[in-house]
Amino acid sequence: MMDALSVVTQLRDLASEPQNRDVIVQDQGCLPGLVLFLDHQNTDVLFATLQTLRYLAELSPNIPTMKNELGMMVSLENLIVRQGLSVDITSLAQEVYDILTAPAIPIPRTPERERRKKPQFFINSSQKKAKSVTLHIKGLDSTDQRSLCEEALLKVRGVISFTFQMATKRCTVRIRSDLPTESLASAIAATQVLSAQQVVKNEAGEEVLVPLDASGVDVQKNTAIPDYLPEEEESPEKEVDRAISRTTAKEDSSGSWLNAAAGFLTKTFYW
Repeated sequence: MMDALSVVTQLRDLASEPQNRDVIVQDQGCLPGLVLFLDHQNTDVLFATLQTLRYLAELSPNIPTMKNELGMMVSLENLIVRQGLSVDITSLAQEVYDILTAPAIPIPRTPERERRKKPQFFINSSQKKAKSVTLHIKGLDSTDQRSLCEEALLKVRGVISFTFQMATKRCTVRIRSDLPTESLASAIAATQVLSAQQVVKNEAGEEVLVPLDASGVDVQKNTAIPDYLPEEEESPEKEVDRAISRTTAKEDSSGSWLNAAAGFLTKTFYW
């Protein structure tokens, strides 16, 4: 049985994979449903919805469609000024709003190496309340290890979102600016099968791996973690040369999971 939280967390996982972002935005049910969830009273649903929208907005062609979606901007504005919400939710709502309202600037094609030098996560850098950290994770060899890493990161208070690049064993994590990077390494080391190093650029612009001291670091844990659909229902792709989408492969007799989720969202429009 689907509910709002399970649907939006699965959509968030789908949106974390770049190849899915265009499909989700073009679907006639998913984007209106996400706008609907922006008015939800459950803060877990709100946070997961904003994470999903943030992922979708990373694909520049999606921005006009998202901005023009009925109720999108009004709902984001309401969240920004809504009382009683956590700073994580308010900051993420402001970030998504800023991205959708930023002037469209043509971006010339650049090599991947140069593209990585540009900030990709935050438009309003003068009031940055979060930061982006890239980790190289030793032992990140399969979806089982990825799941372990996801569970570890989701438990860390201050983690906003994360994206995996399985082929390079990398994980890009967006965190609160006051969260020490060592806390991420400590949480990952607690899995006992994974370890993390930070990826940084040296003066020559070359990537280097910096060891992180995970010993003795106090990790503040989230008290509420969204439920996920059972792992046994997954059927991950097995290609090792690209990031693995662990939710897009799940099919049932009525069609893809995305279609099922869109159907659920459509039925909930008249809450």
